[in-house]
Amino acid sequence: MASNSNRNLVPEAKNGLSRLKNEVASEVGLNNYENTDKGNLTSKQNGSVGGEMVKRMVEQ
Repeated sequence: MASNSNRNLVPEAKNGLSRLKNEVASEVGLNNYENTDKGNLTSKQNGSVGGEMVKRMVEQ
């Protein structure tokens, strides 16, 4: 069985990733994303946040 890949490889980056996630979510129209139940959002909405986060991290 595979280990959980949904973890931060650099624990010190957790706050920065949270800020980036909330910034991206706000830009795509998902306000108060931090306190939103992600299960009530569509795959497209959640995917757009994650996809844009990855895009920005790769660009840097």
